[in-house]
This record gives sequence, structure tokens and C-alpha cells, in this order.
Amino acid sequence: MAKRGKSSRGRKVRLVREQPSVMLSQEEFLRRFRERFRDPAFERVDAELDRVGRIAWAAFRDDCKSPRTRKAGPGFSDPDYDLPIEWWETREKIHAAERARRRKGAPSRVLVISGSSRTNQSCPGETPKTWRLAKHAERVVAAQRGFEVDFLDLSLLSSDYGRVIYPCKACVSTAQPLCHWPCSCYPNHGVGQTSDWMNEIYPRWVAAHGVMIVTPVHWYQAPSVLKLMIDRLVCADGGNPDLTSTHGKDPVAAKRLELAGWPYPRHLAGRAFAVFVHGDSAGAEGLRRNLVDWLTDMELVPAGPHAGIDRYVGYYEKYATSHDELDADPAVWKEVENLALGLVHRVRDLRSGAYRRPDEGLVPPRQK
Repeated sequence: MAKRGKSSRGRKVRLVREQPSVMLSQEEFLRRFRERFRDPAFERVDAELDRVGRIAWAAFRDDCKSPRTRKAGPGFSDPDYDLPIEWWETREKIHAAERARRRKGAPSRVLVISGSSRTNQSCPGETPKTWRLAKHAERVVAAQRGFEVDFLDLSLLSSDYGRVIYPCKACVSTAQPLCHWPCSCYPNHGVGQTSDWMNEIYPRWVAAHGVMIVTPVHWYQAPSVLKLMIDRLVCADGGNPDLTSTHGKDPVAAKRLELAGWPYPRHLAGRAFAVFVHGDSAGAEGLRRNLVDWLTDMELVPAGPHAGIDRYVGYYEKYATSHDELDADPAVWKEVENLALGLVHRVRDLRSGAYRRPDEGLVPPRQK
């Protein structure tokens, strides 16, 4: 069905392009390239860096996005299309994760996500309360028979060498089929956008039977490390699994495909979720609603009526004593524990077939 239920067949494709070019001069490119090597230790390899810089400039100038490719082969719209090796490898990991998740008798897998950017391995110099609460949830789930936990610590983006999640480019707003599953926007070798952590994170979401997010609120919003992951998961909801159908990133081809009618596949639907948001003065309730709405919109299943909880730890107290406030509030720890146990029960219901959506089989009048 076409977007918003309206018939779009026969509509003329319009592509709007008004922004200026981001092409750099060779001088400016090399200046930015050299910024990475300001440590005097690199001076002894100055000539080598000049040569590497010229190679990198040529890749940028020639828009060398995916230098290593392989033919798509059977199962794709265009079997002769050259697929980026990195995209192919991530796709294979996703398929393997889905097979593992569907395997009968395999342990139930819960992905516990710590959404704080703080870490004692970086400038803050202290473990975040989020990490401690998320670890508590991990222990609770891991203690349940037939369950295993995958712990995803997003603070690694601020402390781990080379760890990066690039921003979503919002391809979906050009046309839904232009947003590929998994994302094919990265890597882009020509502009130095490599080692995208989402290539590892996508399969971890797919492998999970349940997901629990524990996060603080930053300025009424999700922490930047969590928001980066959230935005890049847009391709899991309606994303196109066949990038050859749009000839890679051809916006006109994608628009035509969407206007012909797009099925909107939901790649993470049916997994259970729970959310715990904490703050110190304001904003926790709004973020909790946002996260629950986002996960529900992707058709994940809430772990009961209290699948989302927001609480304040050390309300308007000093930041310097926030861990003391947390340790003095046993109800917060118990709520995290109950939330984790509720998620375990929902996963069991889903895997056994005991749970049925009350709106199962109903067709919404408004499709995305």
C-alpha cells in the first residue's frame, strides 16, 4: 500500500536539489587530513603521510565510496550489481542472527543496553549510574533459566579507540526504498567514514528475543550515543533489503519504487522490550514516552503495562553525591529488577506462543 493509503501510481517523480557542493580543494582536504597527525611523533613519517594524503585526496575527489565489491548474485533484483563487501558481510551476519533467534531450544537472548555516554575510562572519571543499573538488569536476566544476556555499553563511543556510529542521513525522507536494510550509507571510504559500529549492532538487535534499555536523560532528550543508534535503526522499520532494486543510492529509482507501492517490512517486529529512564531534575518522563513510542511503532511488544519506567535519583541533590543517592534508594534497584523480570516473562510468552496481540489481523487504515 502506498504511503498514507493514497494511490500514487502514475505520479511524476520530482527530485529537489538546492544545496551547494561540499567538494573541497586539494589544499583544504590535505589540511584537514593532516589534523589527525599533529602529534610530533608523526614528524618522522612526514614524507609517508604526504603520499598517503595524496592517495586519500584522489579517493575523495573521485567519490570512491565502496572500493571493494562483489556481484549480488541470485536473490537480488539485479544479480550483476556490485554490492559493497562491508554491506554484504553485515547482511550475512543479520541473516545468521535471525536464524539463531528462530532456532527452537536455543537460549532466549536479551539485549541490555546502557545508554549513558559517561564512563570512568574517559573525562568524567566515574562509572555512570546507568551502567550500574543496567548491570543489575543483566544479572537478573542471566540468572533466569534458559536466558543469556548481550550487554551493549554505548559509552564505548566516548572512550573506545576507533568506535563510531555515524549520523543517519535520513534517506527514508527521500523515499522509503532508499533506506536499505542494513544501512548502506556507510562506510564511505572517499570521505573517511569507516569502521561504523552499527555493522555490529544490527545483528545484535536481530539476535535478541527481548531488548531492555537503561538510560539517563540529557537535556530532556536521549543521550547523543543512544540517539545515534536510534536514528540508524530507522532502516529496521520499512528498510529495503535489496539495494540493487534502487541501483544503490539512486533517489529517482527509489521514488518510483515507493510510488508503485511499498510493503514496509518490519525487520524487528515481535521482540519484547522494556525501558528504564532516570534523571536528576527534569525530562525523564518525556524521554520514557519517546522511547516506548519508538519501540512500539516498530512493533516491538511491551513487557506488560509497566514496560516503561521513569524515575529521579537524587532529585535536585548535588551531582557529586548522586551515587550515594542511588545506593540509598532500594526501590529504584527493585524497579529495575522487576522490569527485567517482566521482560523475561514476556519473552517466554512470545516464544511459547502464549502471547497474542489484541489487534492481530487488523489492517490499519493509514500505512506508512
